[in-house]
This record gives sequence, structure tokens and C-alpha cells, in this order.
Amino acid sequence: MKTILVFIIIFSVVVVIHEFGHYFFAKRAGILVREFAIGMGPKLFAHQAKDGTTYTIRMLPLGGYVQMAGWGEDETELTPGMPVSLVQDATGKVIKINTSKKIQLPQAIPMEVTDFDLEEKLTITGFINGNEQEAVTYAVDHDATIIHEDGVEVRIAPKDVQFQSAKLWQRMLTNFAGPMNNFILSLVLFTGLVFAQGGVANQDATIVTGIEAGTPAAEAGLQNGDEILAVEGVDVSNWSELTTEIQKYPDTQIALEVKRGAETLDLTATPASQESGETTIGFLGITASLKTGIGDILLGGLQTTIDNSLVIFRAVGNLIAQPDINKLGGPVAIFQLSSQAASQGVTTVIAMMAMISINLGIFNLLPIPGLDGGKLVLNILEGVRGKPISQEKEGIITLIGFGFLMLLMVLVTWNDIQRFFF
Repeated sequence: MKTILVFIIIFSVVVVIHEFGHYFFAKRAGILVREFAIGMGPKLFAHQAKDGTTYTIRMLPLGGYVQMAGWGEDETELTPGMPVSLVQDATGKVIKINTSKKIQLPQAIPMEVTDFDLEEKLTITGFINGNEQEAVTYAVDHDATIIHEDGVEVRIAPKDVQFQSAKLWQRMLTNFAGPMNNFILSLVLFTGLVFAQGGVANQDATIVTGIEAGTPAAEAGLQNGDEILAVEGVDVSNWSELTTEIQKYPDTQIALEVKRGAETLDLTATPASQESGETTIGFLGITASLKTGIGDILLGGLQTTIDNSLVIFRAVGNLIAQPDINKLGGPVAIFQLSSQAASQGVTTVIAMMAMISINLGIFNLLPIPGLDGGKLVLNILEGVRGKPISQEKEGIITLIGFGFLMLLMVLVTWNDIQRFFF
């Protein structure tokens, strides 16, 4: 149960933060966001705000999504010949179009639709009260709503609030905002971890801490706050130089020059041995002192985020150079990692969430149709050409990309199942 809870929290937070990026910048660009959903599957709760966005919580607590007007899945349910009922405001404009047989609206005008334009002219035409001798045209309010057959009420989407009508830079920012939010989330989480551990390791000095009983460092007489000046006669001025020298002497006695307060001491130590890949190295059991300033903590969180991003970038590059499905992991792999993280404590869970957030951000920036990176490529092509590609071509490209991603997800998930359970 703990593993399931950790998995749901990690997966949902990372995806919802990603989708909130799209949502926020779409709103800023004046794009109608039809729905902001937390979870997937059937609705458990829905609330439509005055701005036309429906906020929903869905049954499967895995991720979420944002549905924007004109972003691929926006289709009206009106068709010629359809019976509807219209509600007007005081000026005679239509403010509600009811297509549902489940809902009856008082003082609504019954109409059989013959024509409509809810994007540009904002009109609806049809026969009133069964009178087929004369079609009547009504003006439709810009913020009118349609009640669908299932009873769900949504705003209409005139051209000016559709995704394609936003400026190019606004659309690019909206597409990029999801991955950007993932990077921001990782930065916040890694900075929080640095703060929780009391600061960031001081790599510019050789002052030691973390001396525990039974370690080679404790047996040598080292104490917290000691500054190691030299190892076997070789001067060391930073942590990298110190560890490099110590690693040269596994199971070998070495001389240490140590500064303790105003006093300089000569100590001997015998580093223990440990395997690092195919090499045996020495270690004393010491850790670097911490920088505890706010600036140091913020810089440490940023550096940790950059370092982990570079690791993932290199992994992606290696995957492209040498494709291997075993290098990929899907939801099953994340579940397995969640199990390990749950058993190791809160800090491990937070670190894992930060890493998955970076992974999701980088993956979504890949130039694959259907991903945010693929959409950004189309935006760049539009900027170069001076005009967008047709919606038909964009739809075909996106469909191909989506098919590729679904196939990849199936293969990765099946591979994970075989790897972890068989």
C-alpha cells in the first residue's frame, strides 16, 4: 500500500505540474482552456468556473491533462437537422444551446438547426417551433455555452480564443511551459533536499566532517572540523584533490598533514578498500564540510539540477546512438523504483520525484510529433515559413507520432513486466 501511495503521489505531482504549465500560459495567451483534469478515466468531481474552464477529478489517480480549444480534440456536437433549445439574454443574443434530451430549460426556444457558425460569425439558424416555411437566424454570444447530449455544459470556442489564434511566441511558450515546469519542480525539490541536509558540500576546501566510530578516519584520530593539508607529502587544496590522493592507497598506510585549530598534526591512516567499477580505491570515511548560506543552498540546488539533467541528456544521447529498449523504463519501472524509494525514506522519495520530473521534461522536449518538442518544431517551421502548416497535415503528423509513442509505451511496459516479474 505504501508503494502504491508513493507511486501515485510521484506520478500525479510530476504530471499535474507539467500540465499546469500548459494551462497557465494558455490562460495568459487568451486561449480557452476547456478542462483541467487531475487523474484519468471517469469523472468523480467537476466544477465549471466563470472563465469557461471545467476543473475535474477523475477516477484513476495517474497524471492529468489540459484540453484547449482548437488543440486537436475540439469538435462541436451540433449538426444540421438536430433539435435544440435556445436560451437568450435580455438583448436577444443566444447564451445557451441545449442539445440534451435529459435537460429541460424554462422559456427556451425550440429549434431545428439548419446552419450555424460558432467560430467567426457567431450565428445559429433553424426552424422555430416546427415552422419549416422560414428559417430564423439568431446572434450567439461570444461566451455562450452548449449543453451536450450527456448533460455536460461547455463554452463555445470562437476563433479568437482557439489555440491557433494566439501569437506564435505565445503558442511556443504554452508548448514549452510543461517541460519548463518539470525543470522548475526539480530545482525546487533538489534545493529543498540541500536545505534539509543543512547545506551544500564545500568542494573548495579540505575540511572534514561526518567522522564515525570504526571508520579508518576515526581510527587515524581525525576529528570533525580538521583540515587535511597534505596526503603522503602531496599538498591538497580542495575536496577533489583530497579524494583523488586518498583513492590511490587502498589498504595502504599513508601520512596525513592535518590542521586542527592553530595546531598542525602529523597523523597516519590506512584507507579501506572498495570497488569502483573495475578499480579498487581507498576511502577514509569522511565527508566534506557544508556551506550553509542561503546563496550557497540555492546555488547547490541549481547545480544538482544541472548535474542530473546532464546525466539524463548523456543517457538520451547514448540511447539514440545505441538504441536498446532495455535502457527505457515505463510505469512498471517507476512502480518498482517507488517501492525502493518508499523503503528508504522521505528524502529518497523526493529525490526520485525530482529525477522523474527532469526525465519527463527532457523526454517531452524530444522532437517527436505528439510531444511538446514535436509541437515546438512545427512552431519553428511556421516561423521560418511565415505561415503554419495546414491543420490536416499537422493532424496526420501528430497521429503518426502518437501511434509511435503508443507502440513504444506498449513495448516498454511489456519489457518492464518481463524484466521485473519473470
